[in-house]
Amino acid sequence: MPSQLALRAYAPARVLPVDLPMRDVAFLIPGDLELPTGGYAYDRSVLRLLPSFGLRPIQVALPGSFPNPSAEDLEDCAAIVRSLPKDCLLLIDGLAYGAMPEALIRGFERPVVALCHHPLALENGISATRAEALYASERNALALARHVIVTSPMTARILSGDFDVPEGKITVAQPGATRKGRAAGSGSPRLEVLAVGSIVPRKGYHVLIEALTKLKAKNWRLSIVGAVRAPDCAAALDAQIAAAGLGEKVRLLGAVNEKALDSLYEHADLFVMSSLFEGYGMVLAEAMARGLPIVTTTGGAASETVPTGAGLKVPPGDADALAEALAEALADPALRRSLADAAFAAGENLKSWDDTASIIAQTLRDVDAAETA
Repeated sequence: MPSQLALRAYAPARVLPVDLPMRDVAFLIPGDLELPTGGYAYDRSVLRLLPSFGLRPIQVALPGSFPNPSAEDLEDCAAIVRSLPKDCLLLIDGLAYGAMPEALIRGFERPVVALCHHPLALENGISATRAEALYASERNALALARHVIVTSPMTARILSGDFDVPEGKITVAQPGATRKGRAAGSGSPRLEVLAVGSIVPRKGYHVLIEALTKLKAKNWRLSIVGAVRAPDCAAALDAQIAAAGLGEKVRLLGAVNEKALDSLYEHADLFVMSSLFEGYGMVLAEAMARGLPIVTTTGGAASETVPTGAGLKVPPGDADALAEALAEALADPALRRSLADAAFAAGENLKSWDDTASIIAQTLRDVDAAETA
């Protein structure tokens, strides 16, 4: 049976101009929207705020198997879209859209705006054959979209340069940041290091553990927060931690609630991100908003999300370079203070979620106007 439409009431947070009519937009999202990932957090914020800009979102749950849908899942998608109001726009999360066949998209017979967090073919831990198939699928799908929304200028450049999406067809809507005040730190001789992100190969946690193995004698503790999205990856990480003798220094906390995550940010002394590729790096923005010193890779858009001076940056996948940067930050309180000050200053200039939703709403209205002209 097709997935059920997740119809929810999203009320405007502000008074709309009297001449701005509400417009239906179906936001198609695969899987469990409540999962604690950056992409789903982005989607949740957009759903919550679109009504404030004259759009009435219809949250539509697609099968959670994307980006590896079965034939039955694709049939369900077609049935779901047929059940939607004929005149509604479609906003489709890229986790699903990039894996949709051309025939399915053409059969929607509605204008589609794609939301690309990062290209599916650039996911780590997949075979070269699968990456090639996803590249072809996403390239063809993006060609059929009326417009494409991306979360960073780097992703825009990747889609333009590698996926042949015209620059004029791309709009950047960077994630917003929630300002929650500057972190206090642990106040302990043992430095608390925090990493946040789902347990998947792309997050490079194996590189982080390899780097920290070289620093076993230092006084630190690492907390990794993130849902297990790849059980094999999580099992390998557990085994790596045990083999390195880091069981007492590394905590795999899994997914935690917002209150617990806030507490971890509040009491962290250093934030680290070992990701091999990021379409933006929302956790980096969260760390900057809290004024945490940062050690990060330059994978994908992460190289641009953290400005110079706000973090130590190393090439993705380079455990030696990551170990050197971590050793430097752990050993030098003055350096950590300098990085923290620059990070907090950068965090003060981050966009809000209202800014994000406003850009997306205007893009959808522009597409709508072009369709009806």
